[in-house]
Amino acid sequence: MKDGLAKSAGVIGAATLTSRVLGLVRDQVQAYFFGTDWRADAFVVATRVPTLLRELFAEGAMSAAFVPTFTRTLTREGKEAAFRLGSQVVNGLLLVTGVLVVIGIVFAGPLTASYAKDFADIPGKLELTVELTRINMPFLILIAVAAAFMGMLNALHKFFIPATSPAMFNLVFVAATVVLVPVFRRMGIEPVMALSVGMLGGGLAQMVAQWPALRAEGYQHQFIFNHRDPALREVLFLMGPGTIGAAAAQINLFVNTSLATGVPGLSAALRFAFLLMYLPIGIFGVSVATATIPSLAKQGAEGAHSAMTSTISWAIRLMLVLSVPATVGLMVLAQPIVQLIFERGRFDAASTAMTAAALACYAPGIVGYSIVKIASPSFYSLREVRTPLIVSLVTIAVNLGLSVWLFHAIGFRGLALGTAIAANVNAVLLLVFLAKRIGGIELGRILNTLARIGIACVPMAFAAWYSHAWLATAVPGDGAVAHAVEVFGAIVAALGALAVAAWALRVQEFATAMARILGRFRR
Repeated sequence: MKDGLAKSAGVIGAATLTSRVLGLVRDQVQAYFFGTDWRADAFVVATRVPTLLRELFAEGAMSAAFVPTFTRTLTREGKEAAFRLGSQVVNGLLLVTGVLVVIGIVFAGPLTASYAKDFADIPGKLELTVELTRINMPFLILIAVAAAFMGMLNALHKFFIPATSPAMFNLVFVAATVVLVPVFRRMGIEPVMALSVGMLGGGLAQMVAQWPALRAEGYQHQFIFNHRDPALREVLFLMGPGTIGAAAAQINLFVNTSLATGVPGLSAALRFAFLLMYLPIGIFGVSVATATIPSLAKQGAEGAHSAMTSTISWAIRLMLVLSVPATVGLMVLAQPIVQLIFERGRFDAASTAMTAAALACYAPGIVGYSIVKIASPSFYSLREVRTPLIVSLVTIAVNLGLSVWLFHAIGFRGLALGTAIAANVNAVLLLVFLAKRIGGIELGRILNTLARIGIACVPMAFAAWYSHAWLATAVPGDGAVAHAVEVFGAIVAALGALAVAAWALRVQEFATAMARILGRFRR
């Protein structure tokens, strides 16, 4: 089980790494053309409603509710019944998201004004945000269907294609931005609308990219919807509270966006920082969670709680040895990383300073976000929806209180720090209740691994800091090449120090993770 989980996570991680690298390119292109000016703010806020709804009714709830039920149906009744369920879920998503899109388009004006009223202080900013919101809304339908396809393929243990499908989104987004921004300028069309075209085109590409793999497994879509189907009723039962239970991260980000609209450029800076923070979550946390969920769903269906304990413990420990170093690394090297990736075009030194400060405060949330991606689906595998719902509501309240308090205490950094603290509160509460539900999660082993990797990160942090400082004086020039040498040199030194410390402390999970990663790169 452990070897299989690590292997599957390695496959997903390799595919996800490609998508995330392209995601960085996407963000670089966007930053180059728009920086953190008010048009960038407008687009960021205009994506917030469809992104929140996506998490509520598509990706988050899909992973939490649909995959365990699909896996259970597949195990007990076979592919034909599972695909019949998949068709009904897709049809239901088309209906629900279609209605939401229409409502969002009709009420985009008052909805946007309710949380971005400060945009009205700059002529045209609020109006542009409303228009972009209307254009972006159909993205919800595309990404909902793509999430359903991804869920079915993951349940069938087909991980590579779903993990690479976001790469298609990023490729289309980049192409649309590079080609259409200058074209729109010459035509007198607002250039930032090119981002919305890229967003819609990318969503369509992400859906279409998975279709051949699903067809190869025997899926044929059926336009049916039987609300009396027990499997469908189970999905709906789980998705009801699951839409809120899986959406804490997006709701917290939504709160931050609302508070940030009064500071010019802050919404865009927070978004860039959040995306950088989410990079290791997407590569490590999501990879481990995606590989784990089908196994947990099967074990939950069989009532094998001891097996679930072992799976959850190993998944969390594997995730910790990857996410804790990522947290420390981003905190230590926040400024040079942001400078290297984004500082060009309209993204200036002031944008770098604001984004780097937010990134350093977001980074402590990496561990919490990653644990939630394992812990939350575990409850749905047990058909337990009440606990993650209550915990998420508590987390949202904690984030709201912390964000408001810290925003007034330490400025925009407080928005990021409040989100990070809330993410860890969410993770701790879920683990406490999960341990009670299944009779333990091998907490001692998890804490032991956390302590060991935490200690190993101390020399890593010093190596990163001092090697970057030395390279900054030793490498001539102040261009992109010099910055790249400084950052990657510091990362190599940090990883070397981490590897030595982890070996000395006998962090076995780190050795397993590195063996899988290095093996994947060799192949």
